[in-house]
Amino acid sequence: MAIASSRGDKAMDDMATKGCVFRIKSCAFDLLSMEEDLINEDIDDVWWEIISRDLRLKSTFMYCDLSHVISSSCDEQKRNLTDLGSMLFHYIEKLGNAVKSKDITSAQICHSDVSLALQELMAALIPAH
Repeated sequence: MAIASSRGDKAMDDMATKGCVFRIKSCAFDLLSMEEDLINEDIDDVWWEIISRDLRLKSTFMYCDLSHVISSSCDEQKRNLTDLGSMLFHYIEKLGNAVKSKDITSAQICHSDVSLALQELMAALIPAH
């Protein structure tokens, strides 16, 4: 019975990891599409607040899901995903600071950095899961 339970636990963990990867992809798409919001130079204070909240929400989901994916990955993938995740969240923090200061030029530059880091992370995630 323990073997069957172990197989069931493995299948549930695999399903949870696939769900996390799906959510990461979804959040990545949302963050990439945020560029359209940063093009408009007539952004008011309410819009900046919405962008800031959305950025925090998406990055929180990504952090939790990426943590789960990393913990269920093989050792060689763990290091790569950890490095890519660290780089991504560094750029997301910079983007958050630019949004908080309502600096559209810096926000656009930081968003470009986030986009590149997301592409690298997604390239590493997709073949692995």
